[in-house]
Amino acid sequence: MLFSRKEIEDALRRWNLAWDNHDLDGVMQLFHDEITFENWTGGKASGKEALRKVWAPWFANHGGFRFIEEETFIDEREQKVLYRWLLEWPSFEKGYEGKPEKRRGIDVLHFKNGKIINKLTYSKTTIDIDGERLPLTIPGKSCE
Repeated sequence: MLFSRKEIEDALRRWNLAWDNHDLDGVMQLFHDEITFENWTGGKASGKEALRKVWAPWFANHGGFRFIEEETFIDEREQKVLYRWLLEWPSFEKGYEGKPEKRRGIDVLHFKNGKIINKLTYSKTTIDIDGERLPLTIPGKSCE
């Protein structure tokens, strides 16, 4: 089953609303049972239930996050989406804990039978806190 451009746009609109509402169940609805997720740190989850398990603590412990859509490119024929976003949330960076942080990135999404089968997430290696551009850190590593 191929989604039309409008069906992809509508699905992404519902998905973004679920993210805005911190609704893990709503976010998970658009994922295929065989979803493959890779994040910017190299972390990976295979399968819908594995992804839910990985994300549940994040949704429970990282309130106040918000993804803002900056650009979306849809390839209807290939059933692929490039979604450029801005994440705003309370920072977890050492020395800046709780301050408003802005982080930019993209998701490459592949659809299969009307569901996202691949979600590949990439993030810039810098963040903005209090108007200051800082290197993004991974515990034990530097992303400069």
